[in-house]
Amino acid sequence: MIQLMIISINIVLGLFTGFIAGLFGVGGGLVIVPVLVMIFSHYGFDASVIVHMAVGTSLATIIFTSISSVRAHHKHRAVLWPQVWQFAPGILLGAFVGAFVADAMSSTFLKRFFAIFELAVAAQMWFELKPDAARALPGRFAMASTGVGIGVISAIVGIGGGTLTVPFLVWCNVVIQKAVATSSAVGLPIAIAGAAGFIVAGWQHAALPEQSLGFVYWPAFLGIVVASVFSAPLGAWLAHRLPAKVLKKIFAIFIAILGIRMLLG
Repeated sequence: MIQLMIISINIVLGLFTGFIAGLFGVGGGLVIVPVLVMIFSHYGFDASVIVHMAVGTSLATIIFTSISSVRAHHKHRAVLWPQVWQFAPGILLGAFVGAFVADAMSSTFLKRFFAIFELAVAAQMWFELKPDAARALPGRFAMASTGVGIGVISAIVGIGGGTLTVPFLVWCNVVIQKAVATSSAVGLPIAIAGAAGFIVAGWQHAALPEQSLGFVYWPAFLGIVVASVFSAPLGAWLAHRLPAKVLKKIFAIFIAILGIRMLLG
């Protein structure tokens, strides 16, 4: 019964997170993680694994959100595939390692780390802070090295990396539409390697509830994925048609509230 309730709740969550992932090129994890923490707490899951489960489950869902979103962006020929392949080796390594870094953190520390990161993202979106285009894209080694850092941080907080990848690409003179589209593609290796890392890191953890595979909780995963694969293309479609300035302000307020709740809760 608990599993069915969680699936139902997360279908609604998946519709929203898939949409914002496609629209803004940011990982739905900014919403998924804090909401899952609240859901898992409500159902009495062990406090020592709640945040790790939320992050691991978030990364697993982003696998499917990214596939759906990147297909929509690819139709607009906006994805810079050569740069995606240059990022990929570092991203895969960084995201897998990031899962074990997160596993070494206490649940309280990980929750605070996520909350501070989310508040920083909210401030960046509200004030529209972005680097000036100041240089060209670096070579293969530098791209892979940058990918390691993006992968580690993204895995720790359970996101697809858009909040880090997009500013980097804009700094390297990539137009924002292509930066968002490329970020969606980069989110796939982050999610695959990060989710795999959280499964291995949480393997046979004594405090995990039933229906878990490592730190991935399947009832929540299924609810989010079923809905998000349908809404992500809509977000990506609108990203190429609507001025998103007002929407970004609203979203910034929303994730700031979630971040404050995570920090104080």
